[in-house]
Amino acid sequence: MLVSQARASRGDFQTMPRHHQKKSSAPGGGSQRQLRVGEQVRHGIADILAQGSVHDAGLEGHIITVPEVRMSPDLKLATVYVMPLGGRDTEIVITALEHNKKFLRGEVARRVNLKFAPELRFRVDERFDEAERIEKLLRTPAVQKDLEQNPDSDREEEQ
Repeated sequence: MLVSQARASRGDFQTMPRHHQKKSSAPGGGSQRQLRVGEQVRHGIADILAQGSVHDAGLEGHIITVPEVRMSPDLKLATVYVMPLGGRDTEIVITALEHNKKFLRGEVARRVNLKFAPELRFRVDERFDEAERIEKLLRTPAVQKDLEQNPDSDREEEQ
């Protein structure tokens, strides 16, 4: 009999440590820690942009919204989703933010208490465009016709 089989039959074997077991992720994409750190980074970047601390011609005259920051599992990479107010000049704003990435990373490091300052990636937030597309679909005549027909059938089912 092998040594490992003998130990297993006697019951003196070790189980896998908890940190090697698979963890379930929180709803909404990522662990609770990823979501919390992402929110802290989002607040930090939003404050920096609101204060006008980034001096760049591409950012002057733009009010920038930071609706979401997604963190990688190791918290070393932050994908920052931004949208200029009105949705204008998105490429100019993203280019300006990418150009000032080192400054922003240093400022985030001062404001958020982490072992490593996350590397920042900037992306345009597409949610507003997607919401507008859905609104247009809901206003089409075919959908309006379906919506007008369904309330009568819903009332009959309730009774």
